[in-house]
Amino acid sequence: MNLHEMKTSTKAEKADFLIKNGKIINVFTKEIIEESIAVTNGIIVGIGEYEASVVIDAEGKYISPGFIDSHVHIESSMVLPSEYAKTVLPHGVTTVITDPHEIANVAGVNGIKMMLDASENIPLDVRVMLPSCVPATSLERGGAVLYAEHLEPFMSHPRVLGLAEVMDYPSVMTMEKQMMDKLNLAHKYQKPIDGHLAGLTKNEINAYSYAGISTDHECTNVQEVLERLRVGMYVAFREGSAARNLKDLLPAVNERNARGIMFCTDDKHLDDIMKEGSIDFCIRTAIEYGIHPVTAYSMATLNPATCYGLKQKGAIAPGYEANFVFLSDLELVEITDVWCKNEFTVRNSQNTNFIKNEESKLIESKLSLGDIKIEDLELKTDSKTLANIIEINPNSIVTNHIIDKITIENNLFKPSAKENLCKIAVIDRYHSEKEIGLGIVKGLNLIDGAIATTIAHDSHQLIVAGMNDDDMYVAVKTIEEMNGGIVVVSSGKVIAKLSLPIGGLMSNQSAEEVEAGLHQIENSLLKIRPNNTFNAFLTLSFLALPVIPSIKITTKGLFSVNEFKFIPVLVNE
Repeated sequence: MNLHEMKTSTKAEKADFLIKNGKIINVFTKEIIEESIAVTNGIIVGIGEYEASVVIDAEGKYISPGFIDSHVHIESSMVLPSEYAKTVLPHGVTTVITDPHEIANVAGVNGIKMMLDASENIPLDVRVMLPSCVPATSLERGGAVLYAEHLEPFMSHPRVLGLAEVMDYPSVMTMEKQMMDKLNLAHKYQKPIDGHLAGLTKNEINAYSYAGISTDHECTNVQEVLERLRVGMYVAFREGSAARNLKDLLPAVNERNARGIMFCTDDKHLDDIMKEGSIDFCIRTAIEYGIHPVTAYSMATLNPATCYGLKQKGAIAPGYEANFVFLSDLELVEITDVWCKNEFTVRNSQNTNFIKNEESKLIESKLSLGDIKIEDLELKTDSKTLANIIEINPNSIVTNHIIDKITIENNLFKPSAKENLCKIAVIDRYHSEKEIGLGIVKGLNLIDGAIATTIAHDSHQLIVAGMNDDDMYVAVKTIEEMNGGIVVVSSGKVIAKLSLPIGGLMSNQSAEEVEAGLHQIENSLLKIRPNNTFNAFLTLSFLALPVIPSIKITTKGLFSVNEFKFIPVLVNE
């Protein structure tokens, strides 16, 4: 307890700030109250009439606690934390619970250190969950492997909250030693553990819950939400760029169970945040669906704060941090100003004096593709015309496993725009010896050309999809020259590209420059993919994640997630 703060709370001394004429969203009683807020040392010391050195007139606006993104990978925005902060603060997000497992899969402990250092001394409060599955499964080969002994030194860091999403469910169910060591590490330090329960059965949910795993953000339907709430888990409703589950899950919410529900973005590209918002989009959508406005705001504030033990966040009450979002319209979530760390970081919807962290040591990528040739991309059929195919579900990272006939030419698979079938390859970028997995994808909507990127969850190998080998090869070689990034190729020419030199995942440019680059890529992509009903690159990147049903692809080949084993591309008739 701080004596000066206590004195201002008792009115024995003046507060630093008094915010008057505001309508406070009270997340405890689910009501709107018209009171003043007294702040000292960045802490709320009282609600009511106080004297203060500085008085701020809220001019009748609604005042919400700062929004909390309960699960996000900052790397997916493709910018560094300071630029990410500049992007999400105008959307009311003052705290994020981030899992740096994207950069950790590339660079191990150095990647975690980089993200912690790069998020110091910025207006956004970045709290970290330590990556639990690097690589995502023991069947993958990526840039790093993290065991419990690598994670333990970070447990004492003041911004480290716990253990991030446990996605390797076979290791949990078989009680594999390395996984048990990580779970026990979190229990040793009394830290929360995030889950990743995509497609798990009731028995597996029970085992996860018993192991102390207390959250899930992978629900795709109402029944899955209820199953997790019933065992005491918190459920994060996700609205990212590829996985857009929010509207499907909102029917699960009622006033009895809403306390266990929160919002997250997980993986959201920078341009999508700028275009439609972040957690503010989730609140707005929930209110439009019919959820009581204050309940929706509670799901974005108090609920995640309670889930992660952030006792001074998530509410406007004495003893809580003074993180405020000022709104001109409660239901439309129209944000005018954001206050945190004793100042307006956003004023009239614009960022104010912004501190950029330049001190962190950045992880630069260097691709090692070996002596890759165009012939390495050929998918030989041995005259077989039936294949296991990855079928995309638009705006979802869950895929379907289908078996269908394919077109062959000169004993090679021939992509077909008519059948919406293209070729896909995942290429090891960390080791000099070649390892390339080839497969077939249905529903990516390419009619020509190729696209490639080093954002390929979670091992972040080089992933390329295309309608012909020539364009795919040009895309691969361009990515190699950039040492990571995104590229669009048509008729043998690069028509758009974005360099991501930091681990092949992030740019060191400003948010505005990256957004412009993404806009150029999106426009160029229309030339080879006119049916742009979902995010092509983010969808592509999740086709390499072998813990999301039903079928994915790695450098080792096609992988059946449901059977948890590699399967051949071609099928005997």
